[in-house]
Amino acid sequence: MFPSHEAGGAGPGDAHFVVLPDCEGAATAARFFLRPESRVLAHPSGRPWLIGRWSDQEIVTARAGRAAIALVGCCPVDQSELDRQASRLRDLTALDAQARSLPGSFHLVASLDGQVRVQGTASGLRLVFHAPVDGVHVAATSADVLAAAIGTGPDEEQLAVRLLWPVPYPLFERSLWRGVTAVAPEEALIVASDGRTVRRSRWWAPPEPTRSLADGAPLVRQALAEAVGVRTKEGGVVSCDLSGGLDSTSICFLAATSPARVVASTWPGRDPADSDLYWAEQAAGFLPGIEHVVWDADESPLVYTDLLTIDDLLDEPTIGVMDRARVLHHLPEMARRGSRLHLTGMGGDHVAWCSEAYYHRMVRTRPLLALRQLRGFKTLFHWPLGATVRVLADSRPYDRWLASCERQLRDPMSATVSGALGWGTSPRLFDWVTPEAAHTVVGALREAAARAEPLHPDRGMHADMEQIRICTRIVRQWDRMAARAGVPMASPFFDDRVIEACLAVDPAERVTPWAYKPLLTAAMRGVVPDVCLARSNKAQASMDASNGLREHRGDLMKLWEDSHLARLGLVDGDALRSLAQRPSTPGLRDAILYSTIACEVWLRNLPR
Repeated sequence: MFPSHEAGGAGPGDAHFVVLPDCEGAATAARFFLRPESRVLAHPSGRPWLIGRWSDQEIVTARAGRAAIALVGCCPVDQSELDRQASRLRDLTALDAQARSLPGSFHLVASLDGQVRVQGTASGLRLVFHAPVDGVHVAATSADVLAAAIGTGPDEEQLAVRLLWPVPYPLFERSLWRGVTAVAPEEALIVASDGRTVRRSRWWAPPEPTRSLADGAPLVRQALAEAVGVRTKEGGVVSCDLSGGLDSTSICFLAATSPARVVASTWPGRDPADSDLYWAEQAAGFLPGIEHVVWDADESPLVYTDLLTIDDLLDEPTIGVMDRARVLHHLPEMARRGSRLHLTGMGGDHVAWCSEAYYHRMVRTRPLLALRQLRGFKTLFHWPLGATVRVLADSRPYDRWLASCERQLRDPMSATVSGALGWGTSPRLFDWVTPEAAHTVVGALREAAARAEPLHPDRGMHADMEQIRICTRIVRQWDRMAARAGVPMASPFFDDRVIEACLAVDPAERVTPWAYKPLLTAAMRGVVPDVCLARSNKAQASMDASNGLREHRGDLMKLWEDSHLARLGLVDGDALRSLAQRPSTPGLRDAILYSTIACEVWLRNLPR
């Protein structure tokens, strides 16, 4: 059920497990998950509680009488404090405060009088699923593990939904397996002592964005420094991305102040206009204690590389397969240089920056400020005046906006400003998606819209949280791939405490047309040299994507020659093969193939 990976084994970063309630029926359910290589933690009663795979470095446990607590992942909790927490535990909801205070990224599991509580992270980087196994509700960190236990396969309706580009909330949070239910990141799952009933308990909500930049920046710096610190305090060798962008540069400078020895890794862009290497070398010049490795740009895998050979065990499709080769290519060399962990700057774009959609509300509550800023955005992003006015005047609630999306599924992509200032980018189905699949998607959209509530009433906060969760679902799969490759990855920007510190800052100061990532720049002042904070753009890697389409069109042809999606009646294989022969088709520049490729690659790997 938890197969050993050839390269990574059960090292740090590859923890996966199921959680069982403390009841007689759970012993029978446990047999579906026990393997010779499984690790087992017991309830205070002695019955199995956690079954799966994890390393000693990523688990902390405490027991006291009828209570037990386990933290699995990256969490620097003090053992004595966790022991005290277990001894005082009288109600599982009392753990909310602890879950909202600890740094790091981890699953929290607790047992009390036979009940269990299981939760992941508010970011969505660590998820929880559950399903009834032989009559007993079992929770798990991976959906496919539960599906295998109950003998079900992929849900074809949910698979059709994943062909949307993009997939809107809440549809992207649904499980891809029949009979397996996903738990929302902001909720904890509580399974009763009889194992037959479950309930949800909300433990997290985003902060109100009321702090000024001046007040918020030190708290962001503190949270990010702590997120890096908990991963580097044990010393050894850690590697870091150093792209030259503000996000990775910040992580690298924070890591360089730790007890760990840092190996910084830079992939120069193939595009002559790409300035990443210049900025990375600027940063490295201020860090004489680090080892700086600069790779040959021509050796960097292109987008779409090795799609036919991907064999990772994934519990859902991910567009991360497009960049898998690029993300993992340097990790074996980092392992040879002694790295025990690879730190990335992923997430900085999603938390230090924020959505312009906040201005939809601000134009009503702070009109003078909002209109001045919006004029700047209009010029910066070339927003058409008419489309800008229309989206600002559109005050439909989220459920009505989501319901309207079904009427636009086959339309051309909407104007950029609609996604920037509205509830999100209206999803599309492309020409190769069959009418039968489209009919299924329309039904799913209608069902979701009938009861949909946004992640937050303010469409700016909703957009921020949605983008964070979309990205963490990709990073979640990359993390598993990296652990298998031999060096686990970590993305400190996606720690809940860092996200909260960023979201608490006034969006009018966090996203502005007059400055690039002003919050991160202010937070890192004094940590990162001013010359490195002066960068006001980032590389787009568009040449890597367009070249990848041309160089790997043969692989795309093979992908569609015996398409699993086509056999299911979800796509027109002939249309996709024809498109693969025309890699310069203008629409392909907008990544419109990504969701379809993600689903096809996932289906190809299911037999394993």
